[in-house]
Amino acid sequence: MEDLNTPLKAADFHILLVLLEKPRHGYEIMKEVERESGGAVHLEVGTLYRLLARLLEHGLIEQGEEDGRRRNYALTRPGHRALKAEADRLAGVVNLLRLRKLLPQGEVH
Repeated sequence: MEDLNTPLKAADFHILLVLLEKPRHGYEIMKEVERESGGAVHLEVGTLYRLLARLLEHGLIEQGEEDGRRRNYALTRPGHRALKAEADRLAGVVNLLRLRKLLPQGEVH
């Protein structure tokens, strides 16, 4: 994950994406990922905390202030760079799909 040329896994991408706006606690991350992905990415509690631990280990997120019993997580600079690199990679894929007429020009989903 430290290599910006390595694609992010879908769940990692969505977690980083929801943390782009603001720090969030685990349950909020889980619900926001599901909402933003239209239900395509559903994270169970155990899975979410394993992913968060891995993202912490790789320095893509950091633990922020605690809100009562809840731990907040925030995007780090390396996490922001990884998210941007993945967004650029996905934009390239969308451009290829448009060139091959699988998506009309300018269509947004």
